[in-house]
Amino acid sequence: MPDSLTKPSVLFVCVHNAGRSQMAAAFLTTLSEGRIEVRSAGSQPAESINPSAVEAMREVGIDMSAEIPKVLTDDAVKDSDVVITMGCGDECPYYPGKRYEDWVLEDPAGQGVDSVRPIRDTIKGRVEVLIAELLPA
Repeated sequence: MPDSLTKPSVLFVCVHNAGRSQMAAAFLTTLSEGRIEVRSAGSQPAESINPSAVEAMREVGIDMSAEIPKVLTDDAVKDSDVVITMGCGDECPYYPGKRYEDWVLEDPAGQGVDSVRPIRDTIKGRVEVLIAELLPA
């Protein structure tokens, strides 16, 4: 098992850190089985996690009810190998040498669980691709 110095690290960033970035972080943590360091943050963090996102993740066996939105810091970006933004645009600081991706995803804020499920499933597929890229077999 690689130590934290050799483990790839990923930061997921969205505006509120209450839905998309939290679901992505939860999937990456679970599906990578701890082989990838995972962070998430928001440029304008919400007070709490989106309950529809929590419910949608619970349906696939992942409990993220204890998570809290975190504010995006320069250090979080500096300490990550891959930075994936989800609708926060130019608010994410840029550092040379990092891999940046922008995942265009519908914002689950204010939506019911029926609307969040397809967003969740899209995120899972993208996370699976990311894992295959970062942890080649």
